Amino acid sequence: MIQPQHRPSTPGRRLRSLLAQGGLVTAPGVFDGLSAHLVARTGFGAAYLSGAGVSVAGLGLPDIGLTTATEMTERARIVADVLGEVPLIADADTGYGGPVNVARTVRGYERAGVAALHLEDQAFPKKCGHLPDKELISAAAFTDRLDAALQARTDDDLVVIARTDARGPLGLDEAIDRAGCYAAAGADVIFVEAPQDIGEIEKIAAQVDAPLLINMVQGGLTPDTAPGTLAALGYRIAIHPGALLAPYVLHGLEALARLGGAMPADLTPGPQGLFELVGLRAWSAIGERHRDHTEDGA
Repeated sequence: MIQPQHRPSTPGRRLRSLLAQGGLVTAPGVFDGLSAHLVARTGFGAAYLSGAGVSVAGLGLPDIGLTTATEMTERARIVADVLGEVPLIADADTGYGGPVNVARTVRGYERAGVAALHLEDQAFPKKCGHLPDKELISAAAFTDRLDAALQARTDDDLVVIARTDARGPLGLDEAIDRAGCYAAAGADVIFVEAPQDIGEIEKIAAQVDAPLLINMVQGGLTPDTAPGTLAALGYRIAIHPGALLAPYVLHGLEALARLGGAMPADLTPGPQGLFELVGLRAWSAIGERHRDHTEDGA
């Protein structure tokens, strides 16, 4: 399913060629031109445009569905340009709407120069996959969006990755069932978000018959797992969205403290603490105030 086609080189073809070599592709998270330069200069075969990274570092916002398709597409263009020949795997969240919006998102990302993108089955507005209280759309509704994405690409080598966030709200078995459904619908790679221990990582690998991506979030729900272990289980891509962002925040706070700044008090560990630095509590309060109102104002 991920074999390269016989066409002139495109970002998607370069990624497919990399995947066809076997082994695990490690893709550090990037969010701006500097982080993209760092990944390219240090010899990685691929990079990952982190939605959380763009939201936090680019816009000063928590990763709770506040970024727009336009903002992400423009950031993808900047990063892909800096990376050059290094394939970029990009976070496309929910596709920013229904099937027609998904189709437009795919075309915009493709023009921006990405090699791959992933779409998820969360309801809009989505949340970081390692935060609680996620809501999902039905598997059938997501399959419609996935089909729109597959039909919209003008380069058949563009790698379309289907992500399910069902592990948190519905359990691992439902996540695996959805993964199989999305693979059967034509997704090139499957991404089961936030397995919570090595047993779950192994079970996904054993039961999902498709190329697999895993998300290694520092301080998140998924245990840090050695690349050799992931490769032996059959995972093909490991993204590390916080590889640069987490040290940037930590060392930035330490540098400011040395200048006399006050360290923030009572930060929550992990991704939630990162988002709290950029206003998660205030934005969540707005969401809570309007939770009982429907989108049409009824």
